[in-house]
Formats: sequence, C-alpha cells, structure tokens
Amino acid sequence: MTMETADISYTSMALLYGLLVIPVAVALLLRLGNVKNILVSVLRMTGQMALVGLYLDYLFRLNHPLINFGWVLLIITIANLTIQRNAGLRTARLFFVSLAGVTVGTVFVIAAFILLSIQPRPLYDARYLIPISGMVVGNCMRANVISLERFFNTVRRNEKEFLTYLLLGASLGEAARPYIAESVRPALSPILSTMATLGLVSLPGMMTGQILGGSPPVVAIKYQVAVMIAIFTAIAISTSLNLLLGLKVGFDEYQMLRKDLFRR
Repeated sequence: MTMETADISYTSMALLYGLLVIPVAVALLLRLGNVKNILVSVLRMTGQMALVGLYLDYLFRLNHPLINFGWVLLIITIANLTIQRNAGLRTARLFFVSLAGVTVGTVFVIAAFILLSIQPRPLYDARYLIPISGMVVGNCMRANVISLERFFNTVRRNEKEFLTYLLLGASLGEAARPYIAESVRPALSPILSTMATLGLVSLPGMMTGQILGGSPPVVAIKYQVAVMIAIFTAIAISTSLNLLLGLKVGFDEYQMLRKDLFRR
C-alpha cells in the first residue's frame, strides 16, 4: 500500500501564519526592536519559497542536465555572496577565493554522495541533485560565515601578537595556523552537536520529510545519516580551504592584514 503526504490547505496555512502574532507580541513587549525584521523575513520567505516552488516544479518535469547543474552553480554563487556580506568582508576582495573554496568543498561532496550512495538514473536527476545540493550548500554557507568572520576579525584584534609571530621568523601560514584552528572549530561545532544528538533530541528535516512522504523509517534514517556525513565533510573542506586561500588575498606583500578587506 502506497502512502501519500497529506496536503496542507491554504486555509490551514493562513491559520498557521496567525501563530506569528505570538513572536511579534513578544518582540513588542520586550522592546526587541526587530518587529520590522520579523515581518520582512516572513514576507521574503513566503515570496522566495513560492517562486522556488514554481521553478522546481518546472525543473523536475524538464530534468535537463544543463539546467540542473546551472541551478547548483547559482545557489553556490548566491551562498558565496551571502558569506561575504554576513562576514563583514568586501566582496570584491575575497569573492573568487571564497567561491573556489565553497565550490570545491560542496561539489566534491555532492558528487560523491550521488555517485556512491544513491546512483540515480540519470545521475543528474533533479529529484536528488537539487535538494541534496541545497542542504549541503546551505550548511556550508552558515559555517563559512562563522569561520571567515572569526578568522579575520581575530587577527585584526590581535595584530600585535600576529606580527610578533612573523618577527620571530614564522611564515604567514605558520603565524595564521592557530587563528585558522580557532576559526574552523566553532564552524564545525553546530554540526557536531547536531550529529551527537541526532535521533535523541531532534528528528531532522530530511528524515521527517521522507517519513511523511511514505518512505520506511529505516530508509529515511540511512538517507539522513548519509546527508549529515556529507554536510560535515563539506563544511570541513570548504572552511579550511577558504581560510587557506584567503591568506593569499587577505594579506599584502609584507604579510600585513589588508585594512580594505573589511566593510565599514
């Protein structure tokens, strides 16, 4: 017997939107000053998801390799722009370096996941490529914001200490190594905490979605474990690679931190 996911009516969706009265009321009572941000975020989420839903419906039906891979490159590029902006860095200075790090880390893992685990026919099947890419890239985006912001701002705050390492004969890479380690660690911490409590504290989105869609729990669990491993690996690759490549453009020929790297 096949199971179908229960649909949510538009009336039910409207009632669910009514729940937003509660966080808005909390923001007003506590004078958080973010009511506008809450409303804008909800409106953006609704508009963006509506457009993505329409596009993905078309994309899944067409299932063309150029369009599928083009979509993956698009989300990587958008994620990279978001990383630069949220990390407080100038896009022009680090854009291509960060793009290379994120692309290598995510594309390698996505390809390995699809080729080794799922092996769909065709290999570029949008039903697998698009959602898996979105989960991997989205998690890498958040981790890279943390690592890049932490690294460059920590070096700037501890510039005298950093210069002391250089004056004592350390190379740029040797002087930056402890700062890189202290920046990659907090980027990995959220995903490590999630993995350590997976199944005990939370049932993650992909697993829940598959169960609601009718997949046997064992199949959903295998997919979720595989996805978590893929996300963790992609974060480890992209964050470390981004910081190592960032040394090439973040410091001048005298190994001094570029002041024009930061947004005002």
